[in-house]
Amino acid sequence: MSDFEIKYFADKVHVHRWPQESPVWDDSVKKQLDEHINKNPRKKQITVRDNYLKIENFEFGSLKKIGVSVPFFKEECTMILEVGFGELMAHAHITTKSGDYLEVFNKLISWSKSFSKI
Repeated sequence: MSDFEIKYFADKVHVHRWPQESPVWDDSVKKQLDEHINKNPRKKQITVRDNYLKIENFEFGSLKKIGVSVPFFKEECTMILEVGFGELMAHAHITTKSGDYLEVFNKLISWSKSFSKI
């Protein structure tokens, strides 16, 4: 394992059940994620470390299928990945529009390349 860690603030985060055929989430889980992440308009602290993702106080593991992109004509970086949330699986979409979005993008690309070799 590497000693990689990146922390940044995301402007938009959305976590949802994935894959679609996975077990349906309990209403309390959906409510908690909606209240603190999905429908909360303030920026969220993101920490990415090895096989670990933290969004505010929510911890996710079992990271896989990581994608990082910079959409054309937008000054932002988006990371999409499959994560484990306890016994549940989810998709996390994380977008940052900060002035250093390209630096965040480059660090995430470097991390995803080293991560795929583990």
